[in-house]
Amino acid sequence: MAENHEKLDALLKKLEALMEKQEAFSKEVKALQNEIHHLKGSNPIPAENQRTTPTPSAQSPKTPLRPFRQAKKATADMDWDLPPKPKKSKTDFEKFIGENLANKIGIIIVVIGVAIGAKYTIDNQLIGPLTRIIMGYVVGIGLLGVAIKLKEKYENFSAVLLSGAMAILYFITFAAFSFYGLIGLSLTFALMVIFTAFTVLAALHYNKQVIAHIGLVGAYAVPFLLSDGSGNVKILFAYMAIINLGILSIAIKKYWKALYYSAFGLTWLIYLVWFLIDYAQAEHFGLALTFPSLFFVIFYLAFLAYKFLQREQFSSSDIIMLLSNAFIYYGLGYAILSNHTETAHFLGLFTLANAVIHFIVSVPIYRRKQADRNLFFLAIGLVITFITLAFPVQWDGNWVTLLWTSEAALLFWIGRTKRVAFYEKLSYPLMVIAFFSLIHDWSIVYGAYFLEEEANHFSPLLNIHFLSSMLFLVGFGWIYQVQANTSSSPAWKPSYGTAKLLAFGIPAVLLFTTYYAFLAEINAYWQQLYVISEVEMKSAMDTIEMFRNEDLIKFKIIWGINYTLFFLTGLAFLNGKKYRNRSLAWTNLTLIGLALLMFLSGGLYALSELRVSYLAPPHPEYIEYGVRNILVRYFSFIFVALALGAAFAYQKMPFMKKSFDMAFDFGLHLTLIWTLSSELIHWMDMAGWSRQYKLGLSIFWGVYALVLIGIGIWKNKKYLRISAIVLFGLTLLKLFFYDIIHLDTIAKTIVFVSLGILLLIISFLYNKFKHLIADETNH
Repeated sequence: MAENHEKLDALLKKLEALMEKQEAFSKEVKALQNEIHHLKGSNPIPAENQRTTPTPSAQSPKTPLRPFRQAKKATADMDWDLPPKPKKSKTDFEKFIGENLANKIGIIIVVIGVAIGAKYTIDNQLIGPLTRIIMGYVVGIGLLGVAIKLKEKYENFSAVLLSGAMAILYFITFAAFSFYGLIGLSLTFALMVIFTAFTVLAALHYNKQVIAHIGLVGAYAVPFLLSDGSGNVKILFAYMAIINLGILSIAIKKYWKALYYSAFGLTWLIYLVWFLIDYAQAEHFGLALTFPSLFFVIFYLAFLAYKFLQREQFSSSDIIMLLSNAFIYYGLGYAILSNHTETAHFLGLFTLANAVIHFIVSVPIYRRKQADRNLFFLAIGLVITFITLAFPVQWDGNWVTLLWTSEAALLFWIGRTKRVAFYEKLSYPLMVIAFFSLIHDWSIVYGAYFLEEEANHFSPLLNIHFLSSMLFLVGFGWIYQVQANTSSSPAWKPSYGTAKLLAFGIPAVLLFTTYYAFLAEINAYWQQLYVISEVEMKSAMDTIEMFRNEDLIKFKIIWGINYTLFFLTGLAFLNGKKYRNRSLAWTNLTLIGLALLMFLSGGLYALSELRVSYLAPPHPEYIEYGVRNILVRYFSFIFVALALGAAFAYQKMPFMKKSFDMAFDFGLHLTLIWTLSSELIHWMDMAGWSRQYKLGLSIFWGVYALVLIGIGIWKNKKYLRISAIVLFGLTLLKLFFYDIIHLDTIAKTIVFVSLGILLLIISFLYNKFKHLIADETNH
């Protein structure tokens, strides 16, 4: 207890010291308030109105909370009589319109008025060309003088006047050269350069974007205001290039986005309109390719200048502008070159040249470590994009797919191993492009319409198409290996859904490509045999008819199914031994089920058609029908057995966790009864008893139902016994509604007696083993 009292005394002393400091601060605040009121001319706050913080008296140890209550009350009672915050004044729209907006609208109207007046004098021949030009220069220079005179006192107004003066000087010079020929080309360009340099210096000196807007961007309208339809487009584009050089000069010091956007939009819009309406290939080819290249370089440099020199981070709008500039130029260049017969084969080189330009830009950005890292990645992204585009532009088919695959693999490897998220993200769309390119190649190469031409046939597995598929697999296999080895330290962390998609997508592409690459070769092999089996035959009417060996299409179907079953069996073995992936296992089991269903429906039908061709050859004089029509049946059964074995093996693997005994048994017995029924029909047909297959099937189904019940009792599986009862019920329905109509008396007798005996045996089994069934039910 003594220790607690000592601690309490110490805490109270600290609290008393803090309260004294608080009171001193309160007095200091009041003193400052009085001084503020005095300076404002107000009366000081009366002493009696000044609240001070009471000094705490010595407290008894029994009341330790009183100082805290006093402190709280003193803080609440303090009079923070500070001067009120000034209210935000509302925008004075009158002042904005009168001082800011009116002068800009006014100077624009003046420029338009001068242009309209000049055009009127031109159209009506009121004054001579020389007089018109001199008067224009007088107006421009006079307006410039007024602007300079007013700069000291009215800077904003002066800036607007100066910009208008420069616009007038621009279009007067343009008119003097383009319309009247009063001055030569050298002098025209010299004056344009002088005007542009002066406008740039004035914009920087005033630090006013309006000068650049009206003086430079406004100058774009001049040729159209004064145009007489002569179509001197070379001068127009040269004029625009000079203006854009002025904007580039400003961009070195200022990054006025509105100015850049305006010049960018107007330049490309004017060019595109001309290209779509007036471009003539024979006359304008060189001009059409030169000026967009110049515009592209100017805008590219204008974009990079300020970002690079000032180390400013770039925004989404900057990305849009840079990409727009790159792809507008590329699109125009592609259109110009592709329409010219002599340059169409240089399209790939032109695309690669675009990649080189962006790579040259990326080098100084990379070396300047202080520059925005994303700017470097953007430039490299454009390099990769144009390299990617160069493949399909210059080459066709398999080479494009392989180059895209290699590029995707390289980018993914750099992104993962060097932990550069940008490269990894860029590799994913390239993987998608490469995969769909491969599918496109397959559709062309392995399409039946392509294989119809005998000249297009190729050796199975020993052809460039299969080789390209294997090289694609090598690329994606490497990607998968890198992904597996670096899964714990990715360059970026995608969302859960994206991560699952990426983890599933690459193995899925690998498996699908591996499967289809061999399947396509199998199909192509049989399709080619079918095409070359075509022979001529004389009909009964002495006309020549063409026919082919249709059995080859049946072989194509059967071996496609056999390969599918084999592939899925191999996948199950590999997963069980190495990966032990539960998701892959369930997918594999689903695919095995679908493949077995495909065999039971389509495969067994194709096998039966081959048997019919063997027993009754349709064209034995032209085509040889051998024993392979029969043997292929048992090869197929081997693959079916392997697939069922793979499913059974999954059933015993501990990583599966969830049992699927019922589904497996259902699939197994459905496959067995369907296949054995087909085999029964097959041998009855081979023996010449094809008309008795109805009798045989009914008895066989009854026997199989009996076997199922026996297995169900032995294994304590109720669902097997119920399935057997259903099967026997279907057999009885077949007997009464189908067999009884088509069978003769002896056959009916055999069926009825056989099925009756089977029913009695089933009943006996239920009675003999009812204690086992009852125990199973109770359990």
